Parts: sequence; structure tokens; C-alpha cells
Amino acid sequence: MFSHSLTVSPHPNPLPISRLMQEIGERGFPSFACPERSEGSEGRGEVEPALERGGTASQDRGSLCYDACTMLLAGIFGAILFVLLIIGDWYQFTSLRSFAAQYGFGIARRHDSLNTLSRQSLIKRFGKHDTIALPHGVARWFGTQEVISLRPSYQLFSMRFRTAWPLKGTITLHPTETGVALHLTKRVPWSSGLLTLTWLGLVAIGTMIFLVTFAIDGGFNSASGWFLALGIAGLGALVLLFGLILISLAYRLEDSRLMQVYRELQDVWLNAQQPSAGASQVASPE
Repeated sequence: MFSHSLTVSPHPNPLPISRLMQEIGERGFPSFACPERSEGSEGRGEVEPALERGGTASQDRGSLCYDACTMLLAGIFGAILFVLLIIGDWYQFTSLRSFAAQYGFGIARRHDSLNTLSRQSLIKRFGKHDTIALPHGVARWFGTQEVISLRPSYQLFSMRFRTAWPLKGTITLHPTETGVALHLTKRVPWSSGLLTLTWLGLVAIGTMIFLVTFAIDGGFNSASGWFLALGIAGLGALVLLFGLILISLAYRLEDSRLMQVYRELQDVWLNAQQPSAGASQVASPE
């Protein structure tokens, strides 16, 4: 009988497992080394653009939020500045200091005369404080500018209705042969005058621009276009008419208050002259 024995001798230089697997993959067995890598590479190829799109979208949202916050802060700052300008304008208008004596937008003038009175006698009536307290207002003489500031009383918690167009007056005294001529200038705050003119101007100019552009675009080629244009023009005319009526009513109300104070000042001057005239008549027979 024959007996066979198999002996296996180790390789003198064995390859590491990693090197062996690399050689197997290079010789035609990519399934052992490349499936996971290929799937991973495909997954990364799909995920990376999605991540890039997500990052771009988040950046866009961040920029939009930044722009919105910037515009909001700018709007708030502009509104606060606008309110402060109006408050400062009204404070300057109602002030009784010399720098605000002729402050305001002049809208009307009135001329009167006081006979048998001199300019110096009228100025002396203001006393050492250069002020005359009236029942419904106050009058103050400014010697440096030679003007009288006449202002109705403005009470914080008053039951009287106040409008957005308050009036005050500045009076200049001009001597004449028979007495003194009074030149009264009625003034409103600059903010009230400018806002009113801006409001009416925007309505009128906006209506005209719409009609012109509507005609250029061919809007008057149909009956519906004519009706639309007439409707817009009528709406603009109604807004202008409403604004003019509101302004006229407010002016009449504020003018009546100013003229009441103006008549009270004239009564103070005339009543101060009557006792002196009576005394001179009594003293003359003696």
C-alpha cells in the first residue's frame, strides 16, 4: 500500500491581508473591494448638491431677513424723526420767545387803525414784562423786532376742539397822522402748511398722471376705459373737494379764535385811553 503525505510549507514572504485584497480587486474582482465605495460615492454625489442647495436657501432667507429688518428700522427711525420735527415745529410756533416772534407760514393779512392813540402809548400798556394777559390768549411785545406776537391760549386738557391748523398773529405798529395803523399777519405752523400743500398736490398731480398714462396706453379706446377714467377723475376731485372743505372749516374755526384775542387786545388799548381822556376833560374847566 502506498501512503501519501501532503506537506504545506509557508510562503517565505507572506502578503498582508490589505495588500492581498487590493491585488484581488485590481485583477478583476471589483465586487470585493468597490461596491461599498461606489455606493458611498453615489450617495455623496446626491447629498452634496442637496446640502449646497440647503445652504444657499438658508443664506437667501438670512439676507431677506436682514433686508427686512434694515427697512423696518429705517422706517421706524424715519417715523420718529418725522414726529420729532412736527413736535419741534409746533413748539417753536407756540413759543413766546424773541426768536419765534415771526415764526410760521403767513397765510392772510389784515389792516386796522386806532385813532387818537399813539404808538408809544400802546407799547407802554405791555408793562415791564412786555406782556398783556388776555381772557382767551396772550400778547407780547418784542422791542428788538418791533412786533407784537398774538396767540390764543393753548391748554393741554381743554374741552375746546383743536385742529391741525392753529393760527397765531404778528402785529406791527405804524404811526399815522390820526393814530396808529395795525398790520396783522396770520400764521400757521410750517409743518401744517407743507403737509397740506403736499397732500393736495399729490392728489391733483397723481390724478393727472394717471389720466395721461391711461390715455397713452390706449385706455380711452373702449367705453369701459372711459368709465374707469371718469371714475378715477371723479374720485380725485372728491378727495380734493373734501380736503378744501376741511381746511376751510378749520381755518374759520381757528380764525374766529384768533380774532377774538385780537379784539380783546384792542379793547385793552381803548379802555386804557378812556380814563385818561375823561380825566383831561374834568381837569380842563379848572
